[in-house]
Amino acid sequence: MPSTRLRLAAAVAGVLLLSGCFNAGGDTAEATGDDRISVAMLLPPRSGLTPFSDDAFKLSRWSTAETLVTLDADGIAQPALATAFTPLDDPKTWRFEIRNGVTFHDGSPLTVASVVAALTAATRASPKPRILDGVELTVQPDPAAADKAVLVTTRETDPLLPQRLSSPQLSILSTAAYGANGVVNPAGHGTGPFKLISSNTTTAKLDRYDGYWGGPAKAAGIDVSFVPDATARAAALRTGTVDVAEAVPVSQAGLLDADKVFEVPMPRTNTLYLNTKKGPFADPAVRAAARQAINREPIVDTVYEGRADVAAGLLGPALPWAAEARLERENTAAKKVNGIPIVLATFTDRAELPEVAVQLQQQLEAVGFEVRQEVREYAQIEADALAGRFDAFVLSRATVLDSGDPVAYMYSDFSCEGSFNIAQLCDPAIDAALRTAAATTAGPLRQGAIMRAEKLILESDAAIPLLHERVIQGESGAFTGVERDSRERTLITARTAPA
Repeated sequence: MPSTRLRLAAAVAGVLLLSGCFNAGGDTAEATGDDRISVAMLLPPRSGLTPFSDDAFKLSRWSTAETLVTLDADGIAQPALATAFTPLDDPKTWRFEIRNGVTFHDGSPLTVASVVAALTAATRASPKPRILDGVELTVQPDPAAADKAVLVTTRETDPLLPQRLSSPQLSILSTAAYGANGVVNPAGHGTGPFKLISSNTTTAKLDRYDGYWGGPAKAAGIDVSFVPDATARAAALRTGTVDVAEAVPVSQAGLLDADKVFEVPMPRTNTLYLNTKKGPFADPAVRAAARQAINREPIVDTVYEGRADVAAGLLGPALPWAAEARLERENTAAKKVNGIPIVLATFTDRAELPEVAVQLQQQLEAVGFEVRQEVREYAQIEADALAGRFDAFVLSRATVLDSGDPVAYMYSDFSCEGSFNIAQLCDPAIDAALRTAAATTAGPLRQGAIMRAEKLILESDAAIPLLHERVIQGESGAFTGVERDSRERTLITARTAPA
């Protein structure tokens, strides 16, 4: 078996080979200049960079495709390609005023017609963009100002419609991007400060677009290498081959200079779910005993090497408003659990989860539980987890989906009809609180409603949040203004500049 030193050398060599930019035909492009920023990304495009897939987030992180609105740190919609947006008297319809003076990278102007065409194409895509799951919407020019605004109407009232339209999966491209066969080609058809020139499964090249409506970017372009090997990404940063490296693993972060390592809170919570429907944890007092047994700090310190945040609730630092709005809860009294057997399950696909399960087993056994573990690949364990065949399940769960709002996650995991209700929880009070939150317009009132629902969920002890994950982003320091975005929507922007 090759030594660690040999494997590392091979990984570095692989990155050096990938560090140049290639056009679609595979020819090597000119060497990267000092005013071009090089980026090592985790995964190559999986769907030809169509914005209707998760590849949309690459387009967004490269600032080559834009949406009608963006989200601020609190998840509130802000103007982008739309300068204003307001609900009409009909609560199912919103009016979006389209920004003047915007051109696509192919030279054509942003118009009401191009917005209608782009959003309509998204509604007709197969499969639909994830952000439109369960949502039916139509887009048309505003009859009162057909050249200035569009009307977006949903079948059901949707208080989060502006947030929904912030998803990179609903980026607005020029009409030339949308082929008759449903294929979407974003190259040369976006509106951002960088124009996508070429891409393949190993590299992508973007050049500055001097006609950008927000003013030319400070960097001349972006050279992207797709480097799935985590050791190789870290090595590329360490050797100066790249300026920015995505998703540096904890095991590699300690090998980098401290001033090159930036930890970004993620909207992802590692949680212990307890089966509230059958087995020992159907008793609230037994669930309370499990809650009291859990000590989060050792898990963070050992498994995550301190690079995670101890959880105080379901929602973590990636949602800055959550800690301030969190409500004090009334906990159920625990009972003694001498000798109660439980089955604790998790999966191997995320390497840290079995390690977390070992720590949890030790803590639960220390208060009297008899713990048996069951660990499989996720594909072989998901159905059993959803069917409630385990007493406890350790899961790393995204708490904020594409709309930037946690209500969908809470519905999925903790409502009576939730599609991902591993805890088998069904509480009318929780369902009522979630309905209230879902019907409330984005802003402080919705945030308060969300935290009232969180309080009820935590008081049930159906879920014991352990920690909030962080992603480690590596930066060489050669450029300033690299974004550190919890939602992973932005990375290189017009403000990113040579240091």
